Amino acid sequence: MRALVFESFGGPLEVREVPDPRPAPAGVVVRVQASGICRSDWHAWSGHDPDVVLPHVPGHELAGTVAAVGPEVRRWAVGDRVTVPFVCACGRCAPCREGNGQVCLNQTQPGFTHWGSLAEFVALDAADVNLVAVPEGLPATTAASLGCRFATAFRALTGVGRVRPGEWVAVHGCGGVGLSAVQVAVAAGARVVAVDVAPGALDHARRMGAEHVVDGAAPDVPAAVAALTGGGAHLSLDALGSVGTCTNSIRSLRPRGRHVQVGLLPPATGRPEIPMELVIARELAVLGSHGMAAGDYPAMLSLISAGRLRPDLLVTRELGLDDAGAALAAVGRAPGIAVVRPCGT
Repeated sequence: MRALVFESFGGPLEVREVPDPRPAPAGVVVRVQASGICRSDWHAWSGHDPDVVLPHVPGHELAGTVAAVGPEVRRWAVGDRVTVPFVCACGRCAPCREGNGQVCLNQTQPGFTHWGSLAEFVALDAADVNLVAVPEGLPATTAASLGCRFATAFRALTGVGRVRPGEWVAVHGCGGVGLSAVQVAVAAGARVVAVDVAPGALDHARRMGAEHVVDGAAPDVPAAVAALTGGGAHLSLDALGSVGTCTNSIRSLRPRGRHVQVGLLPPATGRPEIPMELVIARELAVLGSHGMAAGDYPAMLSLISAGRLRPDLLVTRELGLDDAGAALAAVGRAPGIAVVRPCGT
């Protein structure tokens, strides 16, 4: 098969022929119709993830059709249209038994623990636990965005942050996760302040329904958010993952507000200083959110089917596999989500 490969961290990203994957006994191989390019892929390429072994094929946000099935798989057959969370759960450990596969103790992640989906085919583990059927009429390019960015934002807001109508939500970082968060928050009846350093990203956030936008390079972002919201956000997300956005998100909260850390913060990029004096004095909640388990997809998919959520509006570019390397290296420079069509269809 053709796949995007790198042999050194931060090194050349080249499309080449590599061996086809084979399904594990309980797994499948999926023919990749669409695969998003995410900041997490950039972290993998940059060497920020200890699970990545070289040479490597990145990509974890995918949709496609089942091409091969392991002998222990019961729920899926060749030809089924599927997507998958970026965390593939084992289905057996204590978190999985509690319905929290997104923090599975034995998780695998395509594009991190094994070769990923910026390729014509990808192997996925524990198919009966992890695969999600793509609804009829939902394009593969849209379905691909659900596996990481949109589903991550959906659960961060609704499951972890417990967003409520009328609340102020601050979204720090308006890439794919952040723009998804803006859309989900607005659909939930919240009022949104979007923060980013890129004017194009802020324009896109306005189109997604943000009531106010703030330049992330402003001298005092938390003060700007507080002024716009009448005292600070009820719920604030760091959707980028940086020292500055994490700290600004926490400082943007009003008393008893909730901060949700969504963007990855690998130690190699620096550790933020958490203002614990504010956490105590304001009784703030500091929470983490790590994707969304396959079992939680129905609520999100029902809202998409009803037209209340529009992940398709976030896909701004469709690329061929030969253009994937340049797009991965330039993550964050253009608003919206870039989706690769590895098989050209």
